[in-house]
Amino acid sequence: MSRKSNVLVGLDIGTTKTTAIVGEVTDTGIDIIGIGISPAKELRKGVVVNIESTVEAIKKAVDEAEHMSGCRINSVYVGIAGSHIKGQNSLGIVAIKGREVDEGDVQRAVEAARAIAIPIDREIIHTLPQNYVVDGQDGIRDPVGMSGVRLEAKVHIVTGNVASIQNIVKSVNRVGLDIDDIALEQLAASEAVLSSDEKDLGVALIDIGGSNTGIAIFSEGSIKHTAILPVGGNYLTSDIATGMRTPFNEAEKIKIKYGCAVTLMIPKEDIIEVPSVGGREAREVSRQILGRIIEPRMEEILSMASKEIVRSGYEDLLAAGIVLTGGTALLTGINELAEQIFDMPVRTGRPTGVGGLCDVVNSPAYTTGVGLIVYGSKELSSDSVYRRTSGLFGNIIKAIKKWFFEFF
Repeated sequence: MSRKSNVLVGLDIGTTKTTAIVGEVTDTGIDIIGIGISPAKELRKGVVVNIESTVEAIKKAVDEAEHMSGCRINSVYVGIAGSHIKGQNSLGIVAIKGREVDEGDVQRAVEAARAIAIPIDREIIHTLPQNYVVDGQDGIRDPVGMSGVRLEAKVHIVTGNVASIQNIVKSVNRVGLDIDDIALEQLAASEAVLSSDEKDLGVALIDIGGSNTGIAIFSEGSIKHTAILPVGGNYLTSDIATGMRTPFNEAEKIKIKYGCAVTLMIPKEDIIEVPSVGGREAREVSRQILGRIIEPRMEEILSMASKEIVRSGYEDLLAAGIVLTGGTALLTGINELAEQIFDMPVRTGRPTGVGGLCDVVNSPAYTTGVGLIVYGSKELSSDSVYRRTSGLFGNIIKAIKKWFFEFF
């Protein structure tokens, strides 16, 4: 795929930016060796609305990553989000007739769980095993070698809109890149920021992007629930632009530099300069006014996430609390506000367990890109759950790519 067979690339096509991160898999772990970033404006709620602009953003990010890493990038792992993504739990049952369970039985049970009715315009992206049941004995993580007559597989299935997936695939292919696999963004992010202990105890990852907020709930070491909310950091920026009568780009800068999610944390004497529109002179405004704009919107986003967690039925199983990630998680005071809303411990999720340029990617904004590399390294592992369950999606990608080259 690139200069070395052990080099993987994560491509995060976001609403506000497109990021390409290059990682080298070594005997001791993963070293980040390159990163490229390009502003992106042609995604709406995670869906491509202008392929040409998306292609340009991908090309620029990939070119920068190639230059920094010294590697020729030929293929990538791509993150996917958007309100078209849906998650649901399913159960598959097969007979094993009193003998020992083998890998083939496990695969048959997972395939049985995949046999769900979905609309013709949707496709399965992930089939993620949660645990297994052998003759009524629940909570088994690996049933291979156990004896019984009945094997059940509990899985979490993620589906997406075929057209939205095709547009992402076409955008990447037009840059001349192959796609190794496509992964749900919050699932990829979880690989970079969550520990095994957190997944065992129970944790909710909340990935706040530009226009979407992804939620992934883990308990007993496996994924239990996923959801995507159609709100994100761009809503804060829009509120600031409207409330302070300043251009959107300037509002984004103000949010990043001076934003705070809790107004009471802002000193009364803090004053900020706000650029005006139409060539008018900049104005000096109390920073607390900015806080009064940001706090209610941030409270709304976090409250929506809290309601989704309650709706999932897993709110009482989150002993490890909440992990916030995504660019908006850098907002001052967001953890304090989240702890008030969720009434449980909250921390900021940053990529861990990687070397190389780890200081460069040590930000919630890069968790998806780094997580895609970790996801890819596990998918290539012979004992990985991803290898067993995501291979069929690769066939979809190949079919789309064949169709693309036939017509374009």
